[in-house]
Amino acid sequence: MVYQLKKEQQLHCDLRLAWEFFSSPYNLSRITPKDIGFKVLSELHRVPIYEGMFIDYEVSPLWGIPLRWQTKITRVQHQQHFVDFQQKGPYKWWSHHHEFIPNENGVLMKDTVHYELPFGVLGRIAHGLVVRKKLEAIFNYRELALEQLFNQSMLKE
Repeated sequence: MVYQLKKEQQLHCDLRLAWEFFSSPYNLSRITPKDIGFKVLSELHRVPIYEGMFIDYEVSPLWGIPLRWQTKITRVQHQQHFVDFQQKGPYKWWSHHHEFIPNENGVLMKDTVHYELPFGVLGRIAHGLVVRKKLEAIFNYRELALEQLFNQSMLKE
């Protein structure tokens, strides 16, 4: 079964800054809960994101068990959107669409994740008991981290 997670967040910054931040995998650890143990393993030399780019990570999403994860950037439309697709990792299937829409307040960022778990009925049970809640917690943490990084001055006003 394919699941979907959708999130939107208004960022009070210009499009260039939002794009530079999100298109660098090195910034993911800044917006991921520490207990996930997120590490970028690839040596990317700060090159701009491009279609066909492979990125290797290590994550420990459950019980501190380290897992390798590899994504491939399958689509890039500069300063508009990009898609990362899991090549190897804990999901049977994972596709994450990142979208950036400029507006009068800065940039509306949209995330749409489609994913499927392995192990059939056991995967569906795990989704209901653990995985869905864990993904929601990760994206909720991310929202708070992005508030602090991009919208702090707006919160003080």
